[in-house]
Amino acid sequence: MAAAWEEVYWLFAVQLIGEESRLYQHAAVDPAQATRPYRIVKTIEETSDVISLVLEPADDLPLPEIAPGQYVSVFVNLPEGDRQPRQYTVSSTAVGTRLQITVRRVLGKNGAPNGRVSTYLHDQAKVGDILELSAPAGDFVLTPSDSPLLLASAGAGITTVLPIVEHIVRTQPRRPVIAAHADRTAQDHALRQTVQRMEHQLDNFTSYTWYEHPDPGDTTSRQGHMELSDIPLPDDLHVFTCGPLPFMRHIRTELMQRGVPARHIRYEVFGPDLWAAQGDGV
Repeated sequence: MAAAWEEVYWLFAVQLIGEESRLYQHAAVDPAQATRPYRIVKTIEETSDVISLVLEPADDLPLPEIAPGQYVSVFVNLPEGDRQPRQYTVSSTAVGTRLQITVRRVLGKNGAPNGRVSTYLHDQAKVGDILELSAPAGDFVLTPSDSPLLLASAGAGITTVLPIVEHIVRTQPRRPVIAAHADRTAQDHALRQTVQRMEHQLDNFTSYTWYEHPDPGDTTSRQGHMELSDIPLPDDLHVFTCGPLPFMRHIRTELMQRGVPARHIRYEVFGPDLWAAQGDGV
């Protein structure tokens, strides 16, 4: 039995080693030098607990090819002496020689400590500092299509919406796009104005916003959590959704009840992707 388990272990190991090698080859990355140095050239305070860092390569080489919706691993050397990686969506590549990441400060709850990397990037990282970044990765990306698109996000999930909208502005300005976002308040809604500026460059763009606590006098936003029951959905709709796990479960269930096929619903999960198999067998 031990010999059989050893054989199974090595079969899996060889498959994973081979897949890792293919990923490095596809990204044109030398495994011995898997990261590149990037210099912080600008910091943008999006909200009280969200910042964007604009980064450019410090090695004088061009940006790698970045598909809208992909993320990078950011490696930070913390003052305590250890090196920590975190993954952040590339929230913009509007300037072709720079990329942008957007970072929400992680606050500890119920006695848990604050996020070490997000706290460092908020409080100590400054213009001129060097960060190590991996090659872009992730398959939460647009595929060639003219179908109407729904971008449903909550909280920090908004970081996936902006690069997708930017890409559509550049390549498919006539494509129908619906943007739906939920947040705690308007003050917590990161990248809101940037997405709104993109709106004017599309021929068929509709946006909806839900806030748990709308501002007094706000007549355009909806109160509470996102509900799509009365939102007109065009035929052949394709969906990208990103946000907390309960939010994505709710949106997926609601859309399927309205006839959107599961294969048309894409979602971004950082971690084991097991939740889609729960409940409906899909």
